[in-house]
Amino acid sequence: MSYPEISRRITEACLRHGRSPGTVRLIAVSKVQPEDRVRAVLREGHRLFGENYVQEAAAKWPAFRAEFGAVEVHMIGPLQTNKAKAAVELFDAIHTVDRPSLAEKLARLAQARGTSPQLFLQVNTGEEPQKAGVLPGDLDAFVAEVRRMDLSPQGLMCIPPEGEDPAPHFAALAGMAARNGLSGLSMGMSSDFEAAIAHGATHVRVGSAIFGARSYA
Repeated sequence: MSYPEISRRITEACLRHGRSPGTVRLIAVSKVQPEDRVRAVLREGHRLFGENYVQEAAAKWPAFRAEFGAVEVHMIGPLQTNKAKAAVELFDAIHTVDRPSLAEKLARLAQARGTSPQLFLQVNTGEEPQKAGVLPGDLDAFVAEVRRMDLSPQGLMCIPPEGEDPAPHFAALAGMAARNGLSGLSMGMSSDFEAAIAHGATHVRVGSAIFGARSYA
């Protein structure tokens, strides 16, 4: 597949479900991708990318931003509290706020800097023990706690369990966001972004369908 093909499918999915294509943002997931593949997508005009690792993003994006100008980069992987300072300086959004200790650190950094990246709270919709994210039953209290820290979360994020129909997870996340007055829904990846759009996704995270398979050398 390719970047233009994914963009076309996003537009078509939006129109099928009565949505404006401008209401869905494509995060091109560039983690562990060769520089030439990322540069090719930048040359096609795309300016929103997702990374999983602070160190990799720090090595990659300052040079790309110097070459191509303003580029948004979002953190979509687990964030260690001790890397939060580097993350807030590098990323325009963090999609994986999943525990009070990380929220507290981000709040302190926001107060010191006078600004904060956009924040999404990660929800473990499948209640999988090996996966990060707030449990659905704990989310409302977590949203309230984060807001008491003077943070303003943008929305929610989820990664449905592998091998399950993702649609019920997307619908559940949309319900949780609406209940808590949150407008952002970061959900949907290469294999299921059209289903996510049907359930209100505002950000879809697509990597291999744009760049090709990753090689973890």
